[in-house]
Amino acid sequence: MTDTDVIQSYVHDEAEWAPYGAPLLVVRPRSTDEIQVVVKACIEFGVPLVTRGAGTGLSGGANALDGCVVVSTDAMKTIREINTSEHLAVVEPGVVNDILRAACAEHGLWYPPDPASSPWSTIGGNVATNAGGLCCVKYGVTRDYVLGMTVVTGTGEIVHLGRRTAKGVAGYDLTGLMVGSEGTLGVITEVTVRLRPMQEPERTVAGYFASVVDAGKAVAAVAASGVIPSALELIDRHCLAAVDAWKNMGLSVDADVVLLGRSDASGMAGEHEASEMLRCFEEAGATWAAQSTDQDEADALFSARRLAYPALERLGPVLTEDVCVPKAAVPEMLERIEAAAVANDVLIANIAHAGDGNLHPLISTPIGDDEARTRAQSAFDQIIADALDLGGTVTGEHGVGLLKKGGLSAELEPAVVEMHRSVKKALDPHHIFNPGKVFD
Repeated sequence: MTDTDVIQSYVHDEAEWAPYGAPLLVVRPRSTDEIQVVVKACIEFGVPLVTRGAGTGLSGGANALDGCVVVSTDAMKTIREINTSEHLAVVEPGVVNDILRAACAEHGLWYPPDPASSPWSTIGGNVATNAGGLCCVKYGVTRDYVLGMTVVTGTGEIVHLGRRTAKGVAGYDLTGLMVGSEGTLGVITEVTVRLRPMQEPERTVAGYFASVVDAGKAVAAVAASGVIPSALELIDRHCLAAVDAWKNMGLSVDADVVLLGRSDASGMAGEHEASEMLRCFEEAGATWAAQSTDQDEADALFSARRLAYPALERLGPVLTEDVCVPKAAVPEMLERIEAAAVANDVLIANIAHAGDGNLHPLISTPIGDDEARTRAQSAFDQIIADALDLGGTVTGEHGVGLLKKGGLSAELEPAVVEMHRSVKKALDPHHIFNPGKVFD
């Protein structure tokens, strides 16, 4: 398509202030063969190619470049197979995460990766960024569930990577290499994912805290206890107030910070895990903590966690962080985030996949306030530096894209960066796939 108004809706993802250009055209292929045709044409004419899923990314990884071709996979949304004996599914990249999960549930199976954007984000985008989610503290991230894929390569070939078997170590793990590659090594046109049996009913423990640091101490205590919750999520007062202003849920009345833990262990093991989390919450200074006996209430709390980002976004631009630190360092990192907010005179709200140390500080600024934007970017850089200082990483699940390129260079040794660039050069010899992102 070349219609200017339509193209405009495909030029960037949800990353605030990440630059983007004007594409030559947008293509919405419906098959691997059609994508191959586009890739070969881009190779022939030396045109950059940017692959895009639903556009829910938060790092600028799907942003268009001037004169590029945007390949949107949103029309490739067929679930080709759900195999109940092998516990796998084969899907096209445009399948929405929640739609796959619902389809699997009809067969008594479960696809665990569940980013907060799961109602909108696609499997292709999830694979491109190695997305995580609420369940990843116990069940892992997207890479742990991708068995194989079909890819159009940088030489225009169609290749099939990975396997369908439960085990297999033949050759290098090229499937794993593609997961998290952010569209820089090829175009993924089909994905085979591992499934699990349906999750057991969960027990929910909620705790209210007077500060994010106290909540962080509870997170560290849960980790030290040996309990592996099926979810452990943090929401601070700024997020609660934004959700209340939008959905009128009444959550910000009683708490400054809410910590939500869940256990899906069965029987007595589940009761033990819930009671251990409750103990950790109380000993860390919770002003109130209890195991929920009302499933609707528990589900509402987790719904608020998922709604936090869009609720804040309604109030003004939000620059989203995605650092991950060792679990024992969560209290210190939360304290440093608060210090960054004060030092830069910006509002920083906090949500977190706290159970695995993946923190999402949300730096909110008034609409049209350029000075606040400059301060927000300074806070963004400070948080990255603090995460690295505590032994963490610049991105847990959102990817590098454009916003984290500087942080990535600070995190990796120069020799390691060159190893990555060598892989890029080998697999994308014509340098057409998402140039300017990640390592470029």
